[in-house]
Amino acid sequence: MRFPHRRAHDRRCIRTGGVGMSAVGVEAHTSSLRAAGLGDDAVTAWLAAKVERTADFDTDKARYSGVFHHCDDLLQRLPQKPKRNDTEAAAAVTLLTSAREHRERFLAAHGEALYDRLTRNCSLFLRLDALVMEAARAVPGLTPTREQLTVETSKLQRDKDGIEIDHGIFLAHVLASERAGTHLCHAMLLPRPQAVELLPRLAAEGRVDLGAATVERRGRAVHVTMANARFLNAEDETTLERTELAVDLAILDPATDIAVMRGGVLEHPKYRGRRAFGAGINLTHLYRGRIPFLWFMERDLGYVHKLLRGVARPDSVPDDVHGRGIEKPWIAALDGFAIGGHCQLLLTMDYVLAASDAFMTLPARKEGIIPGLANLRLPRFTGDRIARQAIQYERRLLCDRPEGRLICDEIARPDEMDAALTHVIEGLSNAEAAQRLGWPLGTLKGRVQRAREWPLNAQVAERCGTGAGFLALAASLETAEPRTNAAAVTAIAVPVTRFLIFMCFLFLPTQCGYPE
Repeated sequence: MRFPHRRAHDRRCIRTGGVGMSAVGVEAHTSSLRAAGLGDDAVTAWLAAKVERTADFDTDKARYSGVFHHCDDLLQRLPQKPKRNDTEAAAAVTLLTSAREHRERFLAAHGEALYDRLTRNCSLFLRLDALVMEAARAVPGLTPTREQLTVETSKLQRDKDGIEIDHGIFLAHVLASERAGTHLCHAMLLPRPQAVELLPRLAAEGRVDLGAATVERRGRAVHVTMANARFLNAEDETTLERTELAVDLAILDPATDIAVMRGGVLEHPKYRGRRAFGAGINLTHLYRGRIPFLWFMERDLGYVHKLLRGVARPDSVPDDVHGRGIEKPWIAALDGFAIGGHCQLLLTMDYVLAASDAFMTLPARKEGIIPGLANLRLPRFTGDRIARQAIQYERRLLCDRPEGRLICDEIARPDEMDAALTHVIEGLSNAEAAQRLGWPLGTLKGRVQRAREWPLNAQVAERCGTGAGFLALAASLETAEPRTNAAAVTAIAVPVTRFLIFMCFLFLPTQCGYPE
């Protein structure tokens, strides 16, 4: 099944898609390539390779891969992006646009069939990184190869051609299919194998240090401490996998009932010796091109989704009625500040304890990025007006003010946070309803609370866009620079707040199993 809005988009791609254009348009494109110094023979071969229609999978695989090859070959003949003149830059845009239009058309016709081939008819779970690499091997040119990504990562963000946008195109089509999207969400909710291997160590020692995060048992609670002290506990490519491992360990630990997430002590001279929940994404690494597009996808489809729903079992999707997932209530202990992505983490928590001097803010728009989870859940906490002000105008929410208390459940003095946290853990541990029913606290959370306010209902997704959010995010990342592109991003941000950037939070159906 594909959602109605997506089918309409697919028909447009198949009907027009940038090919079958007028002779004037074809001549304009070929002229721009020739003006950039690309030879007549190469341009003629590129034009001849363009595909007007779709056919069966195997035929189109060969034809469309040929288009991707010709586009990439001509692109490589141009100077690197920082050294291109205006004519060469226009030629690069022509080539990249042509390749992406062909990807859209191929995936509109064969996206579900390709996913079935990669996952053996949904019998094999592939995480995002493995899935896009398999797609690159199955249909050469459809998504970037590992070698291409390595070269791209060595460039500053502003100097990239944006080949990772092709990941967004592919994944948008996967998530637009109810069957394939459900299966991908399920794959990303499974615990990482390393977490299962570390469980005996946590049981024996009571603590596991993963570097970027630590997991520690303290009574009935398991504490996850985020630790990137040099960068204000910001998240980047060095922290993501370890944070997800920590979340998996905390949820799977059978000896505890409640999980706590808190930021560690900082090393920055301005905040030395103080705790902070986190500063969001590591902007230094972002500007240097070290954080790939898939990082955002893996983060929200991975550990952020697990905070909300727990981890899945291989034989069934997480389910709000039968409670077949494994989950725990989460407490956030907010010291100092929660900026960007760390502010959005608070929206997945069951209880937020904040220091009276702490604040929350969402500066992503200013940095050239579209916030993900905040667009979906923040209005539930604060209402539309405050949510718009926070997302579009970077309004700072002070935790001890009325607007901050819409997100924070309890406020404590900074020097009393430890005692207050102990009190909250004790209070939430005494869940009389769960005890009388014989349910774990996580099951109570899933069956009663979340089933009411945030159900796993695929029908909701029909009212939301899918691909637009992915592509807006990917495109904005290609030009992300400090304090630049704010006006352009504002134009994107307003409509994109209506789109579902990360489909996992609304995508899975309420019933067990996959739709036929």
